[in-house]
Amino acid sequence: MRITISGPPGSGTTSLARYLAGKYGLDLTSAGEVFRQLAREHGMDLAEFGRFAENDPSVDRMIDARQKEIGEGAGNIIIEGRLSGRMIENADLRIWLSASLSCRAKRIAGRDEMDEEGARVYTLNRQNSEATRYRNYYDIDISDLSPYDIVLSSETFGVDALGAIVDTAIACLARQDKSL
Repeated sequence: MRITISGPPGSGTTSLARYLAGKYGLDLTSAGEVFRQLAREHGMDLAEFGRFAENDPSVDRMIDARQKEIGEGAGNIIIEGRLSGRMIENADLRIWLSASLSCRAKRIAGRDEMDEEGARVYTLNRQNSEATRYRNYYDIDISDLSPYDIVLSSETFGVDALGAIVDTAIACLARQDKSL
């Protein structure tokens, strides 16, 4: 099974991906972790590295190509990243998580030890930077959710409830496969 999990910064994609990977024994690849590692290697914070990536398409293209290569070549895997649902053409299940900017900023503030207003500004800037890059590099409108099989609110549902919903979808897909 190949599952992709996407959503804006702070929407809980990593939490859900870890939950599902643990429950089903799937490998996990995170585009965000690759991006964070590259930022550290370049001695930049995420915002600086995002601006750098805006002017150097090779950063995103490298991450996205690697994500695609790993995701399409592997069997039992979860690929977590903003564009994974669009990049992994042979995905069995594509999930998009959403939450309001205020909810996501609160989560990011707690995770990254920053004040909430700073996290809100940071999150909005990061989101805008990514949307610009995706539009410029791939002609993708990140607000178009039509590629996704399931769109869920991580503001409404916690990780256990999200997991239960996805469990049901996985069970349905498994039954469907058996009937083919």
